[in-house]
Amino acid sequence: MSNHFHHNKAFGQHFLKSDDTARNIVEALQPLTLANNILEIGPGLGVLTQFLKKIEGKSLFLSEVDKRIIDILINEKGFTREHILEGDIIRIDPTKYIDGPFAIIGNFPYNISSQILFKMIDLKDRVPLLVGMFQKEMAKRVAAKHGNKDYGVITVLVQLYYDCEYLFELPPEAFDPPPKIYSAVIRLIKKTTPVNFDEKLIKTVVKAGFNQRRKKLSNSLLSVHGAKEAAAVLGFSDKRAEQLSVEDFILLANMIQQNLTITE
Repeated sequence: MSNHFHHNKAFGQHFLKSDDTARNIVEALQPLTLANNILEIGPGLGVLTQFLKKIEGKSLFLSEVDKRIIDILINEKGFTREHILEGDIIRIDPTKYIDGPFAIIGNFPYNISSQILFKMIDLKDRVPLLVGMFQKEMAKRVAAKHGNKDYGVITVLVQLYYDCEYLFELPPEAFDPPPKIYSAVIRLIKKTTPVNFDEKLIKTVVKAGFNQRRKKLSNSLLSVHGAKEAAAVLGFSDKRAEQLSVEDFILLANMIQQNLTITE
């Protein structure tokens, strides 16, 4: 079928060729104990789907924007429309289709991979696990540790809620058609110990800090009310954003919130 399928560049279609690789990606879902449902984003011609269907006791849902692939999924793969989320996953609310928690898996279109991660964060109360193929640079950013040049806004915002594992990389020739870059698979598992922080405030702090990442926090956080004072109390003033761990950002946001509460 793939030999006769015309790939749509607009949808970022690069289909995985190896069944062995697909099996390894699906096996990365093994921590799947908190969800009875699986959502595959961008199933393509089904190289992952064939193994996902074999997982016992789980309901499989597929998110697909290409109507040609949806026809294949229904007419050739035996899926019903009730299990297919048709349209752009970024604009769809999966909770309207799926009851209860669900794991997310996919060889994600690279042009929307960061949006998929932000979608996961929005749905964090329902998504305990994500296994995904990303552009290598994006995967490294998500999995980065503080003090690393890859460490940035998306790193902190994802790792506030999820532990990240960088699993393995794949060369361009592993795909049809081959992309121009290397790819990598990561696994995100929801943290079991919740930490209290003001979500809106910490996002503001993180984005402000990295917006001028070469500057010290005493300067980059000037736009955030109370942040400069809080950074001074914590001894962060002379540090740059990339030097703060996720836990440090939580401390900083909570200190700002605490100071604001006292002065109100």
